[in-house]
Amino acid sequence: MVVLVLGLLFTGWVARREWLDERASARASYSVAADASLVRLRAPLENAAQVLRAMQTVFLSNDHMDQPQFEQYSQNLRIPEAQPGYVATVFARRQPDPGDPQRVAYPYELAAPLQGNQSLIGFDIAAQQPNLLALQRARDADAPIISAPFALRQFKEYAGPAALGVTVRLPVYSRGAIPADVAERRSREIGALAISLRLQPLVYEALGSEAMERFQVRIRDADAPAAGSFFDSDPSFVNDATVQTRMLEFGGRRWQLQLRPRVAVAGTTRVRNLAIAGVTISLLLAALLWSLSTTRRRAVKLGQHMSERFRESETRFRTLNELLPALVLLADAGDGRIVYANQAARLRLGEATGMLLADVLADPALRQRADAASGRENWPSQDAALLDRDGKPFWVNASIAQVDMDGVPHRLMVATDISEQRELTERLIHQASHDALTELCNRREFEHRLELALADRKLHPDSRPCALLYIDLDQFKLINDVSGHMAGDQLLTQLALAMRQQQRAGDVLARLGGDEFGLLAFGVDAEGARRLAERLRECIEALMFSWESHTYTISASIGVVVVDHGEPTLKDLLAWADTACYLAKENGRNRVHVYREDNETTRRQSEMEWANRVRWAVEQDRLLLDYQEIVPLGAREEDAPTIELLLRMRDDQDGIVLPGTFLQAAERYGLMPAIDRWVIRNALAHFSELHPSGARLGTCAINLSGASIEDEGLADFILGLIAQYEIPAQKICFEITETVAVRNLLKVVQMIERLREAGCLIALDDFGAGMSSFGYLKNLPVDMIKIDGSFVRDLDTDPMSHTIISAITQIGHQRGLKVVAEWVSASHMSAALHALGVDYGQGFALHRPERVLYQRPESESHRAAGR
Repeated sequence: MVVLVLGLLFTGWVARREWLDERASARASYSVAADASLVRLRAPLENAAQVLRAMQTVFLSNDHMDQPQFEQYSQNLRIPEAQPGYVATVFARRQPDPGDPQRVAYPYELAAPLQGNQSLIGFDIAAQQPNLLALQRARDADAPIISAPFALRQFKEYAGPAALGVTVRLPVYSRGAIPADVAERRSREIGALAISLRLQPLVYEALGSEAMERFQVRIRDADAPAAGSFFDSDPSFVNDATVQTRMLEFGGRRWQLQLRPRVAVAGTTRVRNLAIAGVTISLLLAALLWSLSTTRRRAVKLGQHMSERFRESETRFRTLNELLPALVLLADAGDGRIVYANQAARLRLGEATGMLLADVLADPALRQRADAASGRENWPSQDAALLDRDGKPFWVNASIAQVDMDGVPHRLMVATDISEQRELTERLIHQASHDALTELCNRREFEHRLELALADRKLHPDSRPCALLYIDLDQFKLINDVSGHMAGDQLLTQLALAMRQQQRAGDVLARLGGDEFGLLAFGVDAEGARRLAERLRECIEALMFSWESHTYTISASIGVVVVDHGEPTLKDLLAWADTACYLAKENGRNRVHVYREDNETTRRQSEMEWANRVRWAVEQDRLLLDYQEIVPLGAREEDAPTIELLLRMRDDQDGIVLPGTFLQAAERYGLMPAIDRWVIRNALAHFSELHPSGARLGTCAINLSGASIEDEGLADFILGLIAQYEIPAQKICFEITETVAVRNLLKVVQMIERLREAGCLIALDDFGAGMSSFGYLKNLPVDMIKIDGSFVRDLDTDPMSHTIISAITQIGHQRGLKVVAEWVSASHMSAALHALGVDYGQGFALHRPERVLYQRPESESHRAAGR
């Protein structure tokens, strides 16, 4: 019952904590959304104030504006496009009231658009005292003011909230410089500008559909509390969720924004699963303990009951005990000698009759407790080791109780054999912390030991340093590929045995995964760690591994990190060790590299950081595409433009990162296939939204990396997307750099032939940069060659570059290929390249890269498409 209650309490605590965490997370999310909604709601009001300020500036230069001029200025500002809920822009001129010379009137004189707003002309906005006071405050402060929500005259046919709106007003001064003080503002005031806004579309467009779906939104005028809410997205909605309240202060009024989550924070599947699992485990564990305890209790009680009931017949007592599977021993309480042992006890212990009860126990401390001279206390159920007939220990769960037989006190031991269960438990514990193949510690156990070592150094900073050795086998994949995984497993087993022979007492050797090993060495400085690493390296190098008809020599690259100062974390040590091991491989493999903070290490860590940022950018869809047009040279023009897609990345600060910053890290860490596939997928999915020409786009060029060329499934992936999005294959051109093509000619040719067979075009990029460009050109089935930009850059100053460009162009034309010159940075280069016969040019002098249409803001995309 104690175990059950504790288990249920712990389960409840864990489930409640999980629920509280999720509720806190949800509330924090709602709070962030409420803050964002407040900012979005303020934006159109501030935008209206900025428009009025722009119109005020116009009046400072022309204070006698007529209706056509007023409408023209309003159209130039494009107010309806940028202002949600926009109704009209009006001007009211200040003048004495004809009916009351002591009173000032502000009748509307100009309106834009006039159509639909004719009813405003002549309406005196100062007819109500609050409006007049507000106009005077705006005049003296030269600041925008906003009215209380009211029913707009233009929307009388609507009822209720749909007709509500507000006006944002700003004073207008006579022609001249901006008034500097209150007196000048009062003397030069000629009227007031106003923008009227309808509240419902303003709020809906400002907050967006996402906020409306997540929250019930209510807005009330805090300066008129009796008026109630002037906006309610769902009046019928009611729940118990906590309301997020924000106060918007603008133009002399305060609006209270209330956001009530539509889904109250409740228990999740994770919380329910935790509760169910915890209750189930608690019940099962309690049932198991209850079963074990009652079994032993029944056996003891059975012995006592038999002793009391059958005092006259010891034979019957023994007969019943013979049937028990548990070991039953009965000893005289006086001298402690065993007078009876049941069949199970005799089979396991041998002939125990006459032995001291204490002699069957393996633990000296338990022997002393069981000795007749040490006391007569009863034992509760506990695990103990007994000695079998051969003197070997085995584990039991035993209890000892005092019983009377024929009036003579005896001690009754009942023991259940738990050797198999204990062995199974120990085996499971061992398997959980050790690698099944090599019997070394696994990564989890190794990291645990490493954390303990770091914690010990934190408690004892003066203790001797320790070292982490990160061992990575060189070319292990070759053995797996040539001889199979069975050979690889056998090699790992032999290497583990060889390294164990070099392992010092107390050190921890582990297999971290695959062909990676780790060694935690205690009490070594930097030089000692290097010597130990060299000894391991030489041991691995000396191993000759034979499998069937093959013999292999093995080597390893070892990174060493010495923990002799500071308080590094586990993550730091593993990252440093990985960096050191990488540098050992980069410097030629089969060597030891000790970690130290130098330029090379810093570069390596920087590449690792960039690799992580690139992974994050791919997962968060923060990659960007620019296009650069490839322009025909000379007088020739083409209706369908040709472009090349260029990769960019948006960082976490929304800054644009150029590819030269992150592509090297992406290539080193194997991320280019994923990036190339992202580019291909998005280019084909949005083909008509890449360039202002839309579907009339002629050819779109996409670069392929060397790692993608080696991807055997890339061609199927490309052809599948072309069929899915129904893009004409002849409009897609894939660019492969010359160095990649030469490095893996066979695979390149196979993939090129598949793509060209489907209709795609192939361009050989950076042509001329390699050592054997012309020799390989005749073996590559391509449609276009792009002259390396280094030759084009030096065209004016280097006669050799001039000759190379001419030769490449002539050979390309002889093969029927189009020739493109890259890096055209000046306009006069176009004529020189055209004179040499080059067909196309690409560079900043011809076209600067632009963002593809589908990744631009919506308004900008429409303007570009209109061009």
